[in-house]
Amino acid sequence: MTQDRDTTYTFLNHMIRCDAGDLLGVLKQHLTPDCVFHLSHPLGTLVGMQAVIDGFLMPLRRALAHAYRRDELFIGGQNRRSYGGDWVASITHYVGNFVAPFFGVQPSNHLAFLRAGEFYRLDQGKIAEARIILDLPDLMRQAGQMPFPFSYGLETLFPGPATHDGVLPQTGQGRDSLDVVEGMLGALHSFDPKTFSSAKQTGQGGFWHEDMMWYGPAGIGSNFRWEGFVKDHRESFLRAFPDRKGGNHYCRIGDGNYAAVSGWPSMTMTFQGDYLGVKADGRPLTLRVMDFYRCTDGKIIENWVMLDYMDLMAQMGKSIPAQGL
Repeated sequence: MTQDRDTTYTFLNHMIRCDAGDLLGVLKQHLTPDCVFHLSHPLGTLVGMQAVIDGFLMPLRRALAHAYRRDELFIGGQNRRSYGGDWVASITHYVGNFVAPFFGVQPSNHLAFLRAGEFYRLDQGKIAEARIILDLPDLMRQAGQMPFPFSYGLETLFPGPATHDGVLPQTGQGRDSLDVVEGMLGALHSFDPKTFSSAKQTGQGGFWHEDMMWYGPAGIGSNFRWEGFVKDHRESFLRAFPDRKGGNHYCRIGDGNYAAVSGWPSMTMTFQGDYLGVKADGRPLTLRVMDFYRCTDGKIIENWVMLDYMDLMAQMGKSIPAQGL
């Protein structure tokens, strides 16, 4: 798996920068003919290499001039879920000068960092399936087009791991990291409706390090330590969606001191409390989720979170101007 992980990393970094005329040839070497790319709203599902070029890669390359990938995490492993397969997963930024519209987001003509969470399933070393969440609300924020009336936490560029070893990690045991994450996820389902705390999350025997860092998408932002996580994300989310059920994951992998999980969708819930300025109306909702974790000494110390809030807001009836090129 390590060789396929490293080869995929090299390919993805080359794909975004190669000459446009060479793009199809490059993809033929690394994608299966019937590859399927599931992308966050409003990009949709693309089938086949030409559709990936026309519906994702070329719009991205036109929007971000001289774009390149800035990977913060890039890991790989065998899927522990029944969906199966060998997967690689990454937190990256597509970096370039934002000079042309991108799915309704108007250009700033300045440097932009388009945040992305990505999962790729490999078939004999080639990408057969992709799941990608682009943080378009954060791109809007960078361009001065605020998508939400406020943010719950700090809006900032996603940092890489404090240990600077998240790209193709060489140390640590992925199975142990994933064990810690799965233990945390199992305990997270139950919570105290008054304090919004869950058993076994913090303190002696808890899954989270006392200095945990939680990095969230636009609208949520980032926060520090468990109390900051509850204040800046968990409390508002659980007030809005108290019956949320998560963990419906198609992929869970571990690699070194890192683990990654994703569901498409992961959560089902009903809209019972106001959220990000939208009035609750009780409608059923789903949420696509990607979580990336760094573990140390048997605890989670960093968590990068990608949520398809473009899709969630569309379900909530909120119009965000990202509806077509």
